[in-house]
Amino acid sequence: MTLAPRPTFFSFPADALAPGSESVAVIAGLMAESPWVSPKYLYGPLGSRLFDAITELPEYYPTRTERAVLETCRNGIARAAGPEPTLIDLGAGNCEKARSLFGSLLPRQYVAVDMSVEFLRHSVTHLQRDFPDIEMLGVGTDFSAGLRLPDAVRRENRLFFYPGSSIGNFTPEEALVFLVGIREQCPNGGLLIGVDLVKDETVLQAAYDDALGVTAAFNLNLLNNLNALIGSDFAVQDWRHHALFNAALSRIEMHLEARRDTAVHWPGGGRAFGKGERIHTENSYKYPLEDFKGLLRRAGFGEVRAWTDERGWFALCHARA
Repeated sequence: MTLAPRPTFFSFPADALAPGSESVAVIAGLMAESPWVSPKYLYGPLGSRLFDAITELPEYYPTRTERAVLETCRNGIARAAGPEPTLIDLGAGNCEKARSLFGSLLPRQYVAVDMSVEFLRHSVTHLQRDFPDIEMLGVGTDFSAGLRLPDAVRRENRLFFYPGSSIGNFTPEEALVFLVGIREQCPNGGLLIGVDLVKDETVLQAAYDDALGVTAAFNLNLLNNLNALIGSDFAVQDWRHHALFNAALSRIEMHLEARRDTAVHWPGGGRAFGKGERIHTENSYKYPLEDFKGLLRRAGFGEVRAWTDERGWFALCHARA
């Protein structure tokens, strides 16, 4: 009996070179005049599952809209990508979006990258069973400040896949730096990236503040993650989810708002928060399509091809390096 292949896993902890630096950075954000926390702390085992639930909500249009674009345009995407690509899936999560492309792309190697290591391990292991002929690697790392890939990742015809409009979590300036870094790692390859487009404010607001409160739970769970990371004593019941559309900056903002005056402590320090004071937890920028194409070109990419849904709510762009 032939044993099923097993994926190979690598892990590059964010603080491997500077132990404790991650906690220091989080505390600095909490102590800022306008407190903030990186959106990467929304995730983890529970956060990743809550986000999966968000993608099934009727209000949350990005996932199903992107899925429809992928289904309609996958043959065009395959022609743009070229034969036997090395498919590098950034923020892979449950790997379902990449899975939907396997039949048309026929990747020679699949590399799933995510900071939630155990969730990633579970997802890639199950995917490998269904596609035993594709070499699979899992890379557990926080790539928000720069992507490190193991030597086992093929350099031939790399296709970076960054779906779900996650690029919107970066400011436009940060997005440019990130895209330049990707461009440098895919010579003669390309990038397939999802971007959420500008649309009616009521649609945007509902997508980030659903009636069931799943997005609220996702946001509030960040406090549990901080308690585990920095040893703080945030009490979830003292906070509420708050989402708003900042029209001037063309972005949805998520915040945690104090329900009452409260004090939070961590080893060596702490902070008092007044009722109504907010911690900024996430941005999601919305782009006009031509502006985003221009951003890709500024990052050094050449030909850019875009596919959108009929309403023009969401776009997938393939940019050739």
